[in-house]
Amino acid sequence: METIEIDGYPYMYEKTGAGAPVWVFLHGFLGSHADFAEIAPQGTIIRLDLLGFGSDKPTVDPAMRFASSQQVAELQRVLRQLTNEPIRLVGYSMGARLALAYALTYPENLEMLVLESGTPGLAEAAARTDRQKADQLKAEHVGEVGMEAFIDEWEQMPLFKSQAHVSQAQQTFMHQQRVQQNVENVQASLNYFGTGQMPNFWPALADIQLPTILINGATDQKFLGISDQMETRLTNGRRFVISDAGHNVHFEAPQAFEALLNQL
Repeated sequence: METIEIDGYPYMYEKTGAGAPVWVFLHGFLGSHADFAEIAPQGTIIRLDLLGFGSDKPTVDPAMRFASSQQVAELQRVLRQLTNEPIRLVGYSMGARLALAYALTYPENLEMLVLESGTPGLAEAAARTDRQKADQLKAEHVGEVGMEAFIDEWEQMPLFKSQAHVSQAQQTFMHQQRVQQNVENVQASLNYFGTGQMPNFWPALADIQLPTILINGATDQKFLGISDQMETRLTNGRRFVISDAGHNVHFEAPQAFEALLNQL
């Protein structure tokens, strides 16, 4: 692992492979660069720990650095130090939200946008307010019960039940990665970068000229519905559905996920 320091914060990354295309992978909530360790398409691969996430991370100060626009600006500073080549930006869940925000801000730096189980936000103001309140309660809850108990509850969410077929070793790895997160950063991410805080990007989808790939698991009904609506709004979008996978496609079906990337 190597480090790029941005305003006192150490962004950790791993860079492997060589040549074109250049893939950049952005993990989801409670994840790290290691989430994509099994995914190695042809070309240059850059796996990042996003702001505040990964093991042994310092508390981010000020917490408002987690806001969408700030994270996009910092991601740009990181990526410009890593490559000047056009990027194929791959984001999963929370990382997909950041990838979309980045693509809308710096489209000239990308040659492709890949959104795995992503969303362009909540269209209705009332829904955003409700989600903000829910995320604030989650942030308070994790502070009260601690990471171990919070993660035990998190892993029981219906969204992740499809991961039951993954090997015990892989599940243990994922669990340990989650519980090692900095609790204050987890709280700040929920408060400043939760889905309710995200801008409503639905109207902006039609402005994206980049080839945009939507990837979903066949059992993830909620996000299948979201991506179905996204595809109708994108001018240059394609959706792929991976069988025998749920929300976390690259974790549940890594070979199919990597094969798809190599076909793009």
